[in-house]
Amino acid sequence: MRIIGGKLKGIRFEPPKNIPTRPTTDIAKEGLFNIINNSFNFDNIKVLDLFGGTGSIAYEFASRGCTDITTVEIFPKCASFIKKTAAELKLPAIKVLQMDVFNFIKTSPEKFDLIFAGPPYPLETLNTLPDVIFENDLVEGKGWFILEHNPNHNFESHPHFLKSKNYGSTIFSIFVNEAKKG
Repeated sequence: MRIIGGKLKGIRFEPPKNIPTRPTTDIAKEGLFNIINNSFNFDNIKVLDLFGGTGSIAYEFASRGCTDITTVEIFPKCASFIKKTAAELKLPAIKVLQMDVFNFIKTSPEKFDLIFAGPPYPLETLNTLPDVIFENDLVEGKGWFILEHNPNHNFESHPHFLKSKNYGSTIFSIFVNEAKKG
């Protein structure tokens, strides 16, 4: 795996074998960060990365200048890998919390400018993520919640849905605080 943009562009990292992850492809990741880059100044945003996996998304944000990144990952081997890799890459902006994503969402006193969730596609509660995020008021002001999912899910009728971008079998749905008008 590699970092595709920013000051660490081209740096490779090797996740441990047998970890329960589905890393975002480079093509999808590049598209995602082009979308984000057009709407946010990376060095001024507070980021939350849910279902951190290998840490790939957190490293991309840090490489592009984000200085406040919280990554939530329940699996100990994954959380340890993200911490170790962030230290090796000298990315102190990345804080890793080893805990259940839904428990974090329900108990976090913080708000974030940008929240990214890349859950396992077969996660039974994937469809509830936008509701849980907005019910717990985690998105700051004009911030975004971005949910990575496959074509088996469609969020276009969700009241906070803004738009989606499709990269083959990977779809990024973007949600905002402003509810759709009538």
